[in-house]
Amino acid sequence: MTDTPRRRGADRTKAIMRTTLELGQEIGYANLSMEAVAARAGAGKHTIYRRWSSKGALLLDSLLSLNEAHLDYPDTGDVVADVRAQIYAAVDLLAGPSYGALFRALVGEAQHDRQVAVALNERFIAPQADKTVARLKAARDQGQLSPDFDLDLSMAILSGPLYFQLLITQEPLTHEYVDRVLAALFAGMGPGPRTRASRATAADRRAARSSRS
Repeated sequence: MTDTPRRRGADRTKAIMRTTLELGQEIGYANLSMEAVAARAGAGKHTIYRRWSSKGALLLDSLLSLNEAHLDYPDTGDVVADVRAQIYAAVDLLAGPSYGALFRALVGEAQHDRQVAVALNERFIAPQADKTVARLKAARDQGQLSPDFDLDLSMAILSGPLYFQLLITQEPLTHEYVDRVLAALFAGMGPGPRTRASRATAADRRAARSSRS
């Protein structure tokens, strides 16, 4: 393949974003600087400042470069399983030990950098929310969920506990916690399938009744 200027530019951009993530993991976002990234990546400072207006914008692009197709929703016909699979993938990517601290730093940066906040919402948060609502709507239309299932409210109920755990308490976001959130969201919203957590809870209640009888 011909090594065109456009290709060289794209490769340089990828190298800078990869370096940003690597350096950010090593020294933390607070100590990260455009100059340090330039030095590590072997790029001129003017190259970085021409592409990104701030350190927050550079981190945003670097993290979003990790948003691969596995964050898209599957459609297996089981809405709970599909939502679970997508959230597992997002949690593993953005809340795991590799990038969790950097993602929290990005959200923090968005609180006082409007450009970063707008870009984060337009390019990641809103598209992911739209995908979730679309998957839930398809399930409701197919009769897997109650006809009065509130799509927008369910999105808020679903994402709120996850962001609370990630950003406020900073406790580990585990698959088990995701299962508990899904159990709470979908409880009583049949006729769709229940989550593993809700089935386990029902089994525990039956066992407790049997032991008392």
